[in-house]
Amino acid sequence: MIRVAQVAPNIFPVPPNHHGGTERVVHDLSTALRSLGVHVTLFAPSDSATDLPLVGDHPSLFALEQRFGRVAPGVPAALDALQLEALRLRLGDFDIIHCHGEFAHAALLGQRRRHSLTTVHWRVDELDRALFFAGFPDLPVAAISAAQEAAIPAANRAGVVHHGIDRDRYALRAEPDAFVAFVGRMTDQKRPDTAIRVARAAGLPIRLGGTIDVGNPDYFDRQVRPLLGPDATYLGPVDDAAKGELLGGAKALLFPIDWPEPFGLVMIEAMACGTPVVAWNRGSVPEIVEDGVTGFVVSSEDEAAAALARIGQLDRAMIRARFEERFTAERMARDYLALYRRLLSA
Repeated sequence: MIRVAQVAPNIFPVPPNHHGGTERVVHDLSTALRSLGVHVTLFAPSDSATDLPLVGDHPSLFALEQRFGRVAPGVPAALDALQLEALRLRLGDFDIIHCHGEFAHAALLGQRRRHSLTTVHWRVDELDRALFFAGFPDLPVAAISAAQEAAIPAANRAGVVHHGIDRDRYALRAEPDAFVAFVGRMTDQKRPDTAIRVARAAGLPIRLGGTIDVGNPDYFDRQVRPLLGPDATYLGPVDDAAKGELLGGAKALLFPIDWPEPFGLVMIEAMACGTPVVAWNRGSVPEIVEDGVTGFVVSSEDEAAAALARIGQLDRAMIRARFEERFTAERMARDYLALYRRLLSA
């Protein structure tokens, strides 16, 4: 039996209560790996609600902010250091160390780097990642899309593993209501304001779910709130149940990203409901959305509005079937397990 440490970030509990796509993926992966016979130990915040073996004596950054308000800038680094110390004391207990955070773990692992895997759940085309990869050319890195892998040095590339989610979290809804949905952080990377304009141009009401980005808190008040009205409703943060209702009831999900999104988990969450995705042609989008099958890939607001006019041509049962073929947690776990075995045999 392969023994794997899954090392999650310390920002949110695992699984998350609302937003926290990385933490959701880590938990779904860990649970699916366990079903494949892998012995998984989860390194995660103490407020995580999981039945997996858990190592974590300290709360998440989210829990600390709920208790104390805004915390000092050094708190995230302190939480990471405490988690890595717990990992250091147990390095001999694992065959593979799979880290989903960034930077400091590479130095800690030392000679164990060759039997480790790092998944970066963010863009990797900026200076900090370039410095990191250059300093650790022996660190195996799994990309979450081919688009992301293109910016990872060849020496670090361990393979591409698309995200997956629990097959049964969301169910097919064959008959949607007459609205479109947006789900994501209220920030300029995700462009909820664009989604509102597109929905209005198509003559459809829109419902928006997601948190206001703590790193860009003024964006919602400046760019989104003035556009709200009877045909554009902001629902606030949405948990799994509320997200399922929102995505399942929608004629389409609008995904008007304005950055090189390395994956975009909400796209496959929509597909799990049978809901087509109208997404901008950036980052991983062309890998995830099969144009004319599970949605439409567009390049402008006008193209998006025209795509919404054709959305009824797509088969929601087919979209759900493509989700089951491509984006379940079981498929993700099998892909990662293959990488673990390759690393152990090298």
